Amino acid sequence: MPKKHSPYEIKALADGNAEIYIYGDIGESYWDDESTSAIGFVREISELNATAISVRINSYGGSVADGVAIYNAIKRHSATITMHIDGVAMSMASLIAMAGDEVVMAANAMLMIHAPLAPEWGNAEAHREVANMLDKYAEGMLTSYIAKTNKSKEDIEALLKDGKDHYFTAEEALADGFIDSISDAVEIAASGIPLDRFTLPATFVAAIKPKKDIIMPDKKIPAAKTKVAAPAQEPVAVVTPAPDAKGPSKDEVLAAEKQRRTNIRAAFTPFEDKEGVKAIMDSCLDDHEITAEAANTKILAHLGAKSEPLAGSAGIIVGASGSQRFRADASKSILVRAGVEKRESVDAFRGMTLLEIARASLDQIGINARGMDKMEVVQAAFTQSGSDFPILLENVMHKTLLNAYATAPDRWREFCSVGEVSDFRAHNRYRIGSFGNLDSLNELGEFKNKTIPDGEKESITIGTKGNIINISRQAIINDDLSAFNGLAAQLGRAARRSIEADVFALLAANPVMSDGHALFSTEHGNLAGAGAAMSVATLDAGRVAMAKQKDVSDNDFLDIRADVLLCATGVGGDARVLNDAQYDPDTANKLQRPNKVRGLVSTIVDSPRIAGTPWYLFANAMDAAVVEVSFLDGIDTPYLEAQGGWTVDGVQQKVRLDYGVSAVDYRGAYKNAGS
Repeated sequence: MPKKHSPYEIKALADGNAEIYIYGDIGESYWDDESTSAIGFVREISELNATAISVRINSYGGSVADGVAIYNAIKRHSATITMHIDGVAMSMASLIAMAGDEVVMAANAMLMIHAPLAPEWGNAEAHREVANMLDKYAEGMLTSYIAKTNKSKEDIEALLKDGKDHYFTAEEALADGFIDSISDAVEIAASGIPLDRFTLPATFVAAIKPKKDIIMPDKKIPAAKTKVAAPAQEPVAVVTPAPDAKGPSKDEVLAAEKQRRTNIRAAFTPFEDKEGVKAIMDSCLDDHEITAEAANTKILAHLGAKSEPLAGSAGIIVGASGSQRFRADASKSILVRAGVEKRESVDAFRGMTLLEIARASLDQIGINARGMDKMEVVQAAFTQSGSDFPILLENVMHKTLLNAYATAPDRWREFCSVGEVSDFRAHNRYRIGSFGNLDSLNELGEFKNKTIPDGEKESITIGTKGNIINISRQAIINDDLSAFNGLAAQLGRAARRSIEADVFALLAANPVMSDGHALFSTEHGNLAGAGAAMSVATLDAGRVAMAKQKDVSDNDFLDIRADVLLCATGVGGDARVLNDAQYDPDTANKLQRPNKVRGLVSTIVDSPRIAGTPWYLFANAMDAAVVEVSFLDGIDTPYLEAQGGWTVDGVQQKVRLDYGVSAVDYRGAYKNAGS
């Protein structure tokens, strides 16, 4: 695979000067995976110590979000900024060009401005929402063009809201105030203009012949992704030695000529099926004075000779684009096939197997999978640098995992509190004491000193639980969705069950608290002296016991009220009868005595995880937490990560969940052992 080139370059020069090259798309793009994203650019320019910066642009646009961030980063810099439009500044790149204190445009360069665009799938309402969003983007972009040109808002709106592409030559851009001066024409044949994205105006094509050479940055924009006639190597000059002068040897001359011809063929290859191209290539090959760049200029002029502007041929990409969009669309299609999500009106990957999507992921990064067998295709999709296939599979499994985790039943949240810890150490939960009532003044009218009360503390420590599953290449070739979607769903449900099981195990274990007594004990006043079946009388006894709990300093009653009744599934029905009955169901003589515990709790939780007939009363966890489930950094969903398999011929997916369960107080609960 060819080496990637940097999409932009920032060079610090001598005497406080610096140069920046923006050659390629703005933000991630289907057209150019060597694009300039704001993430790295903004950081690097903010760290650049320079008093004068030259920014050279040759870009056909891209993401609004990235473009605005880059524009603002340039404007924020304290240096004097000179923008140079070397080739094209189209779409979002034209807005970035406006960030300069001075804007210089090559005589044969081109500026293009148009309205922001966005792909959208969905119904009419979805399209209306996107239309409103695009209008907002256009409004935001207005200010940058107005600030540079001093034109009226109405004049700039005409360029951003009519749906057309507005092309400006250097002279036109100068007349309308978009630039400050024009430099000599430069050769832009190697600029990477995407002829399959823009239909260029004939006036521009006619102007591309250079008046002088330009020193290009130490990089070339790759042609494989955009079908651009860009030379893969530096031009090779053919030198003919004078008869009496010492010059290159015959072998050196032949090698240079061979390289020249190779470069020219490489430049013409993307367009070899176009009419007249072969004749031009043969002519260039036969003329040893024509370099690869000169040949490139000829092919560009030939292809653009009859072209006119095509409105909307390419635009400012507002939403996800490039590899992000590929991953999102492919993931969505797989999830639809797996039954996790519903199909939308448009599905770009509908009917494609996992193997076909793997092949498409290679096409996405410019790798030709022709001639590869199925195993080789999947292996390359998993291991090739830049391939989106492992990422989109991870996205699919993560979405399936979270969906199963979210829908799996659990009951612990109805009576436990949820906490957050920052690491795996023990974290304390404190309860402060109280001062009790205020004291009367003594006989001398003096206030008494009050002793600061002691507090209590319990601690909670989290751990990690998880598993690894293996996805083989055979499963991909067999298009076996259940091999990983089914496994991911099972892991999601397992993660949910793990917390549930740990909470009920803690209740069954009745752990010892920091004061040396069990969570439920007579010392804590929250355990019935003798187990008894659930009844109006025993429930009322639990209610009274909870209300009588005192604060840490034993100064005052907390008057805690029951909110949740927890019991075994076998007695859940009786619990609901007791809680809902208008009259006391325990009255044998049917005198219709009112039920004094009617509506005692708002929630009844019956679980098969409770063995026997014990039952519990819990206060609302927000008022008096008893059991806490804490998660690392508050992340209460399982995390999935993937890596290339070492022990498995495919990919390994690891699922983990960082959490802990602990008893943090006894006052908000009551237990009866039942009968």
